[in-house]
Amino acid sequence: MNPILALRPDDTQSTPLYLQLARNLEAAIHAGEWKSEQALPSERVLSEQLSISRVTARKALQVLFAQGLIRRSQGSGTFITPRLEQPLSRLSGFSEMLRLKGFVPSSQWLERDITPPTHEELIRLALSPTDKVARLKRLRKADDTVMAIEMTTLPASVLPQPHTLGNSLYEYLEGIGKPIVRALQHVQAINASDEFAALVGIAPGTAMLLMSRVGYTADNTPIEITDTYCRNDYYDFVAELRRHDYSAELRL
Repeated sequence: MNPILALRPDDTQSTPLYLQLARNLEAAIHAGEWKSEQALPSERVLSEQLSISRVTARKALQVLFAQGLIRRSQGSGTFITPRLEQPLSRLSGFSEMLRLKGFVPSSQWLERDITPPTHEELIRLALSPTDKVARLKRLRKADDTVMAIEMTTLPASVLPQPHTLGNSLYEYLEGIGKPIVRALQHVQAINASDEFAALVGIAPGTAMLLMSRVGYTADNTPIEITDTYCRNDYYDFVAELRRHDYSAELRL
């Protein structure tokens, strides 16, 4: 059976045809009907095979584009946006992860300042009341597509000139002999605020994934607090679980 025919909207429903088509396409993408980086049917093909206007097909694709599910390539067509698979058991920086996946990482800086720490930051970074912190806020991009909002706090003694930082914080820390070797990370679902929605190009209230991380150096010094607000349409988090062999302990 032609998979495109299953996308046909029902003209007896009150929901606009383009929204029905957009929802049907979204469901087919999530069901794996079209894979990452695979081309979607063109407006012309959708129009002809579903007996709808090209305007309806175009508006449906625009909905998916606004959601980040598809990307347009000039002269090549419309493709499924690739998702980032991030193992929860591996400690890596954003830039490193993107390069491993074949993307070009970049940042758009929103804030790079030296400020007094909050009370919580004093405790979590084991600072004294007179210490300052470097505060970073940026949009993290893959091939110029905004993937996440990242907010990082470090002791100012570690990053005294935050405006000189390049794309990779972890590469900088390794370069000064203070690599992060372990981290505690929590992942939770949140709803996008008006500010965050505008920054990443989604509707307010859309679900996002918040990764909160505290990074430690080899001598167990906390050196980094990072909150990363991720678009959930681009991210998959993967954890490999192993069952502990309790039977071996019982045999002792």
